[in-house]
Formats: sequence, C-alpha cells, structure tokens
Amino acid sequence: MDKQVHQCSISKIGKTGIRMARNSDDHTPHPLDIALGSRVRLRRKELGLSQDQLARAVGITFQQVQKYEHGTNRISFSRLVEIAEALRCGVVDLIGNLDKSKSSASLSRQIAFLTEPGATDLLEAYASIDSPKRRRAILNLARQLATDQAETTPVRAPARRTLSDAKRTG
Repeated sequence: MDKQVHQCSISKIGKTGIRMARNSDDHTPHPLDIALGSRVRLRRKELGLSQDQLARAVGITFQQVQKYEHGTNRISFSRLVEIAEALRCGVVDLIGNLDKSKSSASLSRQIAFLTEPGATDLLEAYASIDSPKRRRAILNLARQLATDQAETTPVRAPARRTLSDAKRTG
C-alpha cells in the first residue's frame, strides 16, 4: 500500500500562538511572505532603486528580487539582513508588526496599494499640495475615475450553448 506523504510547514501567527499548517502542495504564497515582499518593494522604491540595483547590492539576480517582492519565494533571515543593509534600514523596519493578525490584514492591504505602479509618485505629489480644496479636488477626481472605470469594465456574457452542447447534456 503506497501512502502519499504531505509535508507541512508550520507558521506561528499572532499573539495567541495559533499555528497554521500550510500544505507544501499548495503553491500559493503565504500572506506574510507577500506582506514582507511588499515592504521590501516599498522601501526599494522609496530609495529610487531598481530591482537590478538591489539585486547587485545583495548578490542575487533581479528575478530573485521579483520573487521575494511578490512573496513567491520566502526570504531567509540571513538574506533579509542583507536586503535590509542594502536598503539602509533595519530588519525590524521591514518586518514591523507583520505578526499582529488583527492589524496585519489592513496594513497589508494599504502596503499593497502603495506598491501599485505610480502610487508613491501620486502620494508624494498629493502630499506636496498645501491647499485642502485642491487635495479634495484630486481625491474626488480619483474616485470619479475609479467609478467610471468600474462602470465601463465589460462584464462577460454567459457562454451560449451550442447545438453540440445541447446534444451532449441531453
């Protein structure tokens, strides 16, 4: 009798010490790996570094930096220390409160927004505007553009059944 063995990795989450087993067959990145990668990307962009520049500073390929930033590959502690040094910050600055389960989801979502292309540029430009009236105008414009986009995004029509489909399903 052939038994299939599933390897699991255990992660400690939050103050409660809840352990979450993750099946190694599940190829989706762990939310904490995604959040850490987002913070690395945010700091890299804050310094104006390209993925290639960071990669050269750490001694890896830019593809590896991409994988770290997307959470596809986990960052080992020694590599995290090297990355933090290259980004001129401490490991704690990158990790912050990632293990706080309640605040982590909200913070991760905000960090994910900041990693969108152009988001930090937009935020810098917004922060440089002193007038509350102009800031409100920018915010209203952005909200309107988002609403317009949602309204004009085509919705897929249900697939039509063909004669051959009808014959197969009876």
